[in-house]
Amino acid sequence: MSDTTTQPSPMPQAPVPPPGHGLLAGKIVVVTAAAGTGIGFATAKRCVEEGATVVISDAHERRLNEAADALARLPELSGQRPLAIPCNVTDEDQVKHLYEATVDHHGYFDVAVNNAGLGGQVDVVDMTDEQWSLVLDITLTGTFRCTRAALRHLYARGRGGVIVNNASVLGWRAQAGQSHYAAAKAGVMALTRCAAVEAVPHNVRINAVSPSLAVHPFLNKVMPDEELAELTKKEVFGRGAEVWEVANVIVFLASDYATFMTGEVVSVSSQHP
Repeated sequence: MSDTTTQPSPMPQAPVPPPGHGLLAGKIVVVTAAAGTGIGFATAKRCVEEGATVVISDAHERRLNEAADALARLPELSGQRPLAIPCNVTDEDQVKHLYEATVDHHGYFDVAVNNAGLGGQVDVVDMTDEQWSLVLDITLTGTFRCTRAALRHLYARGRGGVIVNNASVLGWRAQAGQSHYAAAKAGVMALTRCAAVEAVPHNVRINAVSPSLAVHPFLNKVMPDEELAELTKKEVFGRGAEVWEVANVIVFLASDYATFMTGEVVSVSSQHP
């Protein structure tokens, strides 16, 4: 009798990014925390590839300018540098300036992607008030400030719009050392749902993405390699998401393909408890 035992297939490798399909053609999109190689930059790049005009922002001015230069090299922009506005989301005046400068330059915007956040690794018993407050101020209150500022402009324009917030599966799941970050991301989810209900009469949709593990170099600054390896094992694909895979879901939520979605938190994850 022949051995018919089926051998497991190797884990699939990360796919290549799909081509753009004009999902955001004619849209003006503001993306916070868009410097470097994380989800914010991937989102800005993906929005450009989908036909949008982007405005990028970040607290790190040098990296922000480098990101603008990198975007200008995309075929879609042909050397035209996008508007890049330094903004620390813990500073209300800077947040207001981000959206005011966008409107001054472009006349309006259609989409705001609130991506700024800060993590860390510390158990509650060792956590200081300062560590707790800093993560909450950037990740949750910063998202609130940006949402509020964007809504004021979108309401005043009177032509609707979209806000997409970046949450995390840690808003739902427990992980040691992440109480401050998890609490902040759970707050982002709640903020998204409540603000979405308020924004319906103004034809503004507000949703969030909830990534599990997105691979980028900054992860090593907040999490040791052995913990990253353990988190990777929990993904059924055997890998973390590429940042552009998260950006694709953000683009979908920002596009007219998601017109009946608001107050939703969409998991971008292959984790299954």
